[in-house]
Amino acid sequence: MIKMTREELLERIFQSDFESLKGQTLRMTRVRVPGKEVCLAHIINPNDTAVYQNLGLHIGVHEGEDHTGETIGMIRFTPWEAVVVAADTALKAADVEIGFMDRFCGSLIITGGHSQVQTAVEEVVRFFGEELGFATCEVNRSR
Repeated sequence: MIKMTREELLERIFQSDFESLKGQTLRMTRVRVPGKEVCLAHIINPNDTAVYQNLGLHIGVHEGEDHTGETIGMIRFTPWEAVVVAADTALKAADVEIGFMDRFCGSLIITGGHSQVQTAVEEVVRFFGEELGFATCEVNRSR
């Protein structure tokens, strides 16, 4: 990795305008422009209650429920709003429950039986790749 000074970075960014900008106060803003991507698809089958509790799968609408022993499917999207379509796709593909859905960060957690969660996650990844033209990742499974 080549290190460059702040001045070298600004010169590279602004190129021909750099000389006229010298000495002025500059305000730089970083903007994240999400692509169409499924960047994480993972299936785990934990047996420790703490995993479910740390994911918050026992609070809110799931208050008092014990998900210990259920398989967990985690999927991450950009743009973040795609999580709504993914949740709908997962529920239609298999008998799973929405454990957590965040349309502001693009995270979806589904729970259920192992084969059901696997079917749902695989269908979501397939649908987003083949039907919606998203870049997708492989579905990973914990060993």
